[in-house]
Parts: sequence; structure tokens; C-alpha cells
Amino acid sequence: MTTLETIRLKLIPLSDEHLAGLTAINSDPEVMAYIGSGTPMSEAESQAMIDRVKPRWASHGFSWWGVFRKDDNLMIGAATLQPLAAQTGAVPEIGWRLRRDCWGQGYATEAAERIVLFAKELGIPEVVAVANPGNIASIAVMKRLGMRYRGIETHYNAPCAVYQANLGLDCLSLKG
Repeated sequence: MTTLETIRLKLIPLSDEHLAGLTAINSDPEVMAYIGSGTPMSEAESQAMIDRVKPRWASHGFSWWGVFRKDDNLMIGAATLQPLAAQTGAVPEIGWRLRRDCWGQGYATEAAERIVLFAKELGIPEVVAVANPGNIASIAVMKRLGMRYRGIETHYNAPCAVYQANLGLDCLSLKG
């Protein structure tokens, strides 16, 4: 399992020790408004999420990370590189969620850029990102990454705005 770092962040593979921090994020109705069913997750549901991603690390070599600020070691979010809709063989998807008090500070873009570089290091040719079409903030991150709009598609049983990046051609502003 691979830990990733940026100037301000450390991305640590999600594990049981992250349950309290993940639950704090997942239980916030505003954080979860555009994710999944749009409802907060309980501690048990957050633990189930951790339990689901553990085998993905073993089978794919990537999955969900806890996102921590380096300066105070606070878990501020979670971010992923995983097969789209958790379907083995699907194009890898990048994604993120952050504590509400950490929105608007560039953390999502910073974490996503590092994950895209990691995907490039693995030789992954393209990634996608999906968002509820109303999630303007996440769509803005996708655009900052240089991802291209592909259209509205159904993923996770919901209509999603889909952006994609060919890692050989797109995301040219990313160094790596």
C-alpha cells in the first residue's frame, strides 16, 4: 500500500485506525449531499467502507486514502483511485471528499493532482471523475486538473457529470 505526499498533505491508505476521522466526514450532511444517496453515513457504514476498500488495495494496488494535513496531522478528507463504480476492469476513477471546514482551500485539487500523478506512475492510460451535476465545486476541481467533459452518464445508480483525462495528453499542467 502506497502513501502519497504533497507540500501540505499526506495521503495514507485507509484503515481501521481512520474510522473516527472518516465517520466525522461521512456523517456531515453537507459533505454527503452530492455523494451516493446524498445522506450522511453512520459509523457502521463508514467501517463498512473501510472494509470494502481493504481488498482493493491488495487486488489493484490502489484504493482510498485518508487525507491528512501535514502541519497538524488532522484527517481532513478521503480521496480515491479505484475502478469506476468499483467494477473490476473499469477505467480508474479519481474522487475526493473533504471536511466542510476545509473546503475552498485547494486541498481537493492538491490531493487529486497527486493521485493523477500516481496513476501516471502506474502506467494507467486514463482516469475519469464523476460528480452529481449540481456539485459545482467538484466539477471545478476536475476542470482545474485539465479533465475534459464527457457527458452525463449513469454511475452509482444516479446521473453523473463525467470528466476524463488521457494521462498521456491531458493534465499537461501536472508534472511527473
